[in-house]
Amino acid sequence: MEKVYGFTHYSFFSEMSELALKNNSFDLSLGLADFDIDPHLKEFLKEAADQATHHYEPLAGNPLLIESIIRYNLKRTNSILLNDKQVTVTPCATFTLYTALKCVINHGDEVIIIQPSYYTYGPSIVLNHGIPVYYDLDNDFTINWEKLGDCISEKTRAIIINSPQNPTGKVWSQDEWNKLYELIKDHEIYLISEEIYDTYCYDGTEHYSSFLHPELKERTFCIFSFGKMFHSTGWKVSYLLSSEDLTARFRCHQQYISYSANAPCQYAIAKYLDIFDPSENQQLMQKKRDIFNDLIKETPFMVEHRAEGAVFQIVNFRNISQTMTDIEFSKWLTVEKKVACLPLSAFYNSKQNSDYVRFSFAKKDDLIIDALEYLRKNL
Repeated sequence: MEKVYGFTHYSFFSEMSELALKNNSFDLSLGLADFDIDPHLKEFLKEAADQATHHYEPLAGNPLLIESIIRYNLKRTNSILLNDKQVTVTPCATFTLYTALKCVINHGDEVIIIQPSYYTYGPSIVLNHGIPVYYDLDNDFTINWEKLGDCISEKTRAIIINSPQNPTGKVWSQDEWNKLYELIKDHEIYLISEEIYDTYCYDGTEHYSSFLHPELKERTFCIFSFGKMFHSTGWKVSYLLSSEDLTARFRCHQQYISYSANAPCQYAIAKYLDIFDPSENQQLMQKKRDIFNDLIKETPFMVEHRAEGAVFQIVNFRNISQTMTDIEFSKWLTVEKKVACLPLSAFYNSKQNSDYVRFSFAKKDDLIIDALEYLRKNL
């Protein structure tokens, strides 16, 4: 258990935001949206307060929400056909990932993490008495399948994938899911597929879920987040898609940990999901991505790969400093140049430095514009 205390990367997330607040800086460090949720969603939450929604919902989730999730996934461009034994409403994506791991790993089992990655993955594995095995993406943030295959051992029990990916903005294609299956098909390896930014895919790219792969879906825990979809992370409602067998395992563990998720919010989301238009989400965030990328061209930063999805843009800062570490640079930029970001090394267990920082464009347009205009004038 002591091993979990060795993970300190989470401190960067709170530290940079606190540093931005202390120095009155433009905060582009975190993915938390600073704009309001849809008024319709608020109205449904008010409606929930007048309904009998103040007690525990069933373990699987509010039946209204389960049915709304099934209808929503059927309407996707890449349609996902589901039944109610494949859907579980959960308190949040982090909880869902942790509990999914609990379903499949035993003491000493290995779980592969593709880096850079979100900071909760390693601790979730260790808390379940597993061993994280880290695979670093190539310099262009693409997968070398041979090297990834080298990470697989007789102890490998699971692999964690995130698409669209935080922080790189990479979106997995159908072909990449096929390649992953070919890599693991002869092993008893499960897939934890975090797809929480599924509504944010850009330039005509459509989200392709791991749950659409006919063989992978039998070994996949596929995680989605209403908090990310609706800019309402404080509501703490997510959902899991998994085979009937894995769903039964997952619910067995969930009943002893959280039992159910926020009841009034489940009701509100169930009502809202039937009128929600994901294309509006996509267009809203692509506009913000484009504003960010158009303006950052006027600074010394280099964008080597425009984000394909999610709400983050990685940029190379070496035209500005050849000597600072990415941590030093992030703090300097936040304090001296009044724009907060995150060092890419915060998303690695294996690296203490990189040439990159991550900005979030899940912000009001004015904040993005003011922040980059300030950098244009002061770098």
